[in-house]
Amino acid sequence: MKIEKVEEHLKEKLKDPYFKELYELEEQKLTIVKQIITYRIKHNLTQKQFAKKAKVTQQYISKIENGEFSNIVTLEKILLFIGYTVKIKAVPLNRKVRKSIEDIVHSRHRSSFRFV
Repeated sequence: MKIEKVEEHLKEKLKDPYFKELYELEEQKLTIVKQIITYRIKHNLTQKQFAKKAKVTQQYISKIENGEFSNIVTLEKILLFIGYTVKIKAVPLNRKVRKSIEDIVHSRHRSSFRFV
């Protein structure tokens, strides 16, 4: 029953185009994280062992596995090591979605500076 409520809540939130774009980005990141963790587990490597082989720090492996992508170059090194690459592409939003996101961002920005 609780899962149904979460699914209903998510369905409602996904109507917000700004939330939807951010959610889809997180899904893409999760796909990358799964590839890295799957490789590491399949090859029976600890984060430290994997980091040494990929020539990065264990801390960075931990961050990546927790979905923190602060350095694309290091992410690329890790992915190249396991046989993948990063493909980044800026894709224009359609006008309706762009307008909705602009309205949402502007309204959130204004409301954050209101004094009560």
